Amino acid sequence: MRIVVSGTHAAGKSTLISDFVERHPAFVVFSDPFDLIDERWDGPHPAAFAAQLRMAADRLRHPEAADLIAERGPLDFLAYLWALDRMDVADVAPELLDRARAITAEAMHHVDLVVVLPLAADDVDGPAPDEDGEYAELREMMNDILLDLVDDEDLVGPRARTVEIGGAREARLAALTDAVDRFGR
Repeated sequence: MRIVVSGTHAAGKSTLISDFVERHPAFVVFSDPFDLIDERWDGPHPAAFAAQLRMAADRLRHPEAADLIAERGPLDFLAYLWALDRMDVADVAPELLDRARAITAEAMHHVDLVVVLPLAADDVDGPAPDEDGEYAELREMMNDILLDLVDDEDLVGPRARTVEIGGAREARLAALTDAVDRFGR
């Protein structure tokens, strides 16, 4: 089973994946592509998000294992690109958005389950104000766009099931485990 855990920064993706893999050690974990990119970009930049989108898509097309759980998928980075564009934070070329959408749609054909961790006031604490500061607006915009994207069947494809998970840490783990049981092979 191929699972992608999606959400804006500091939504609890790493914690959920860690908790899940502790109970399901056969799953291979793909870490956040952010951890793999060149650190030359200072702050959100279209090229950085485009690079992460390509990494996320490539690893779904050519997975190392049949059972995997990925922190972030191409949907996340498409949402960030559109957020930058809508917020006028950076010039995002229309051709880049079109290409990113096409790459995302193709890669999503290899996903069985998309787990979305939306922002909510009663969920896992977000970043401390001094950690998120200038990116708070981007975080909220990305969240809103991501929630729209996961409802786009042309983008997500017919194969992937989508579930939104919220609540406390234990509730999130139980909901993910239930989704895997329901939608797994």
